[in-house]
Amino acid sequence: MTRPPLLEIQDLRTYFYSRAKEAFIRSVDGVSLAIAPGETLGVVGESGSGKSVTALSILGLVGGNPGVITGAVHFAGGNGASGPRNLLADLERYVSLTKHDGRIVAVAKDEPGWRAHVERALARVRGKQIAMIFQNPKSSLNPFVTVGQQISEAVRLHTGVTHASEAKERALGWLERVRMDSPRLRFDQYPDGLSGGMCQRAMIAMALASEPSLLIADEPTTGLDATIQSRIVALLAELKSEFGVTTLLITHDIRVVSRLADTVAVMYGATVMEHGPARDVLAPGVEPKHPYTSALLASLPSTQTNGRRHAVDGRLPVIRGEVVDTMNVPRGCRFHARCDRITDAIRARCMGEEPALATVAAGHRMRCHLHPGEARGG
Repeated sequence: MTRPPLLEIQDLRTYFYSRAKEAFIRSVDGVSLAIAPGETLGVVGESGSGKSVTALSILGLVGGNPGVITGAVHFAGGNGASGPRNLLADLERYVSLTKHDGRIVAVAKDEPGWRAHVERALARVRGKQIAMIFQNPKSSLNPFVTVGQQISEAVRLHTGVTHASEAKERALGWLERVRMDSPRLRFDQYPDGLSGGMCQRAMIAMALASEPSLLIADEPTTGLDATIQSRIVALLAELKSEFGVTTLLITHDIRVVSRLADTVAVMYGATVMEHGPARDVLAPGVEPKHPYTSALLASLPSTQTNGRRHAVDGRLPVIRGEVVDTMNVPRGCRFHARCDRITDAIRARCMGEEPALATVAAGHRMRCHLHPGEARGG
């Protein structure tokens, strides 16, 4: 990354406490990422890897205790911003951590104080400077307010427009830009009267209507049929080209990431395993590559892999084993129990020592003992 980042996440940790098992669920565990202005960062990984909780943590939208407990989110967006500011500043005032052997074993958190602080700090950031498209568009829209009213409200709250008629015209303009069918008709409809694809277009229109510096798209194609998914991805590609808005794209669909992202972060077990340019991370023939990334790419059906299925049973390769339990994170590499590349020379290190997120090439970092690179922590 040659330009200063618009958003930089440093050592973000979001934990939840399971009373039934008397243990922490480490949903986000030491995530560090950065997004340059105008760039699309795709965050990919299996369900439960921490992608969505990372996005929600950025905006302080995490429910449940203890929630975000450490880390910094430096954001340089907003009109007239003099420089990056930490959206999680003064976090240490509300949180006390107890560690044993370098691991967090207890958390004491002033939850009401932390929540009040976050609301004050992020009140003018949410919606205006950072907008978010949530996973389920139908449940994210207010069922008792028409689609047009909701978009018009976003325009009036987050732009200089104050007159209702001008806000309506702006809202209609955005519905047209997202290729909504019959925008004037849809403007007066309630979300229940729209299909899932239409609701997603309405959500995208509402997010962009606020003219944000950063757009967070959390699984924007989940729950839609294949045809509608393709159309939404094509729309996002078109809007990216037209507006160049900086985007954090969360998805489990590698095809979506490969089409839209400039850089890619691969998450597993609540942390980042690989981070680099999309052309390096996602191209099957480019090495080095993290074993988890390679396994994800190998399990993806395509016209190429259809003719080269598994030699034994004729099926596509799968990643053996189960996703790591983030209540019982192993001491070593989080992927080692499922990795098919471990050698005898590094087996002990993989089982007992977590690799650092190290630089293996320009702009390309990896958390793997096979590719130690230049360690930078994180």
